[in-house]
Amino acid sequence: MTGANRIPAVLRPRRVVAWLTGLLCLMALFAVPARADNPIVQTIYTADPAPLVYNGRVYLYTGHDEDGSTTYTMKEWRVWSSADMVNWTDHGSPLSLASFSWANANAWAGQAIYRNGRFYWYVPMRDRATGAMAIGVAVSNSPTGPFSDALGHPLVENGQIDPTVYINDDGQAYLYWGNPDLWSVKLNPDMTSYSGSPTKVSLTTAGFGTRTGNASRPTLFEEGPWFYKRNGLYYMVFAAACCSEFIAYSTAPGPTGPWTYRGTIMPTQGASFTNHPGIVDFNGGSYFFYHNGALPGGSGYTRSVAVEKFTYNANGTIPTINMTSSGAPQVGTLNPYVRQEAETIAWESGVETEPSSEGGMNVGYIENGDWIKVKGAAFGAGATSFTARTASATSGGRIEVRLDGTGGALVGTCTVPGTGGWQTWTTVSCPVTGATGTHDLYLRFTGGSGYLFNVNWWQFNAA
Repeated sequence: MTGANRIPAVLRPRRVVAWLTGLLCLMALFAVPARADNPIVQTIYTADPAPLVYNGRVYLYTGHDEDGSTTYTMKEWRVWSSADMVNWTDHGSPLSLASFSWANANAWAGQAIYRNGRFYWYVPMRDRATGAMAIGVAVSNSPTGPFSDALGHPLVENGQIDPTVYINDDGQAYLYWGNPDLWSVKLNPDMTSYSGSPTKVSLTTAGFGTRTGNASRPTLFEEGPWFYKRNGLYYMVFAAACCSEFIAYSTAPGPTGPWTYRGTIMPTQGASFTNHPGIVDFNGGSYFFYHNGALPGGSGYTRSVAVEKFTYNANGTIPTINMTSSGAPQVGTLNPYVRQEAETIAWESGVETEPSSEGGMNVGYIENGDWIKVKGAAFGAGATSFTARTASATSGGRIEVRLDGTGGALVGTCTVPGTGGWQTWTTVSCPVTGATGTHDLYLRFTGGSGYLFNVNWWQFNAA
């Protein structure tokens, strides 16, 4: 953005975690580590997580609840990624309603999958011509996009939502979707067409549990199916009952059933009356993604994605998983001696992200006292300097480099100058002393009033 176009704070939506600043600063002053790492994204509201493991990272595809929503106001999808399950990089929005000429509303829950060098993202939207919900498919050569409409029209349209996709061991791909029913179809190898006709799954109480008090929906299946196979067993995880929803699951010996109801995974909890599952195995662990309303202003229409690590029981059943504020443990450490995108964040206060003129995203809307936490940075024998790529349409400010808290050890301070524009970039460096071993890194931003500067990336130099 240019300085003239940057929106004053009073006219922009409230930052969803600003209220935590005082609390976490106080905790840091008393040397109490801040443990809140769930929800995993705090810069915007996110919903309907769909994880994909690819090339040593977890890519997370989400919806975006607009600030202040009082219904499902969703216009785009977002992508995030992580190599350690705690520091998540914001890749922006590579797909939106505007990507589909035939759609005009309801960018709801989808899922992406990789096949033959391409990524296919199945998403539900409202067809502008019919007014009904339909499933579209977008394609990209990269997990972070940009994605484009593969067909120019819906893949399937029967007024139902929430697609989930899985490629079986024999190469046959299956697409499931539905609310209030559950539908399936076999996708062709091109992943953008299908064989035969869509089939409605027989929702029996033996297969999907018993719902009471709703004669028109006798089973627990509500929406948000997540279909996958593990160790020879097929799983259908879904949002159950309504409302509020809980997460339940069924299993089957084959990709089309017969299904047997297995019980509850995540009981009804949190400040959202909906929930949506996503499950993957990564780096030797199993992870359950979901959403809740845990951020300030959170609700059933302003949701936030979170994650928990779990272990399957020996017989393949899934244990009960509860929501936590700590989230999943870190897998390994983060290397501070290679370039790290500023929008790689474990937790933050006050900042937002935006597209950068240098590509990707940058951290912006920084004001005095805002900060970013990056978890588990492995400094080893020690760092000698810190470098950051910055821009400022005002007079800049300072980056305080701290360890283990916003009031933790100050190991360096970089001065950021005015550059004449919010996307006019320069590189700044400063000496660092005392950064050894492994620590949570806090970048605390200070300066005058109003917006100070943007940060695109940062990197330490080793001794």
